[in-house]
Amino acid sequence: MAKKIELIFKNEIGRNVTISLDDPIKPVDPGKVSLVMDLVLAQGAFVSSGGFLVSKVGARVVERNVDQIQMV
Repeated sequence: MAKKIELIFKNEIGRNVTISLDDPIKPVDPGKVSLVMDLVLAQGAFVSSGGFLVSKVGARVVERNVDQIQMV
């Protein structure tokens, strides 16, 4: 099972932009996540096709299960 944390921002044209990071530290600390997102915004660390990231939308942990199908 692969887990990721997704940080979701709004860009200058109003579209959502998701930054995905592998293997989040458990348990996830909402205060630290919010602080990191504030730092990303303050430093203009990322630019999307719709411009700079301008606000936080939210964050979530996503888990993905993959079952391989064996071919005969």
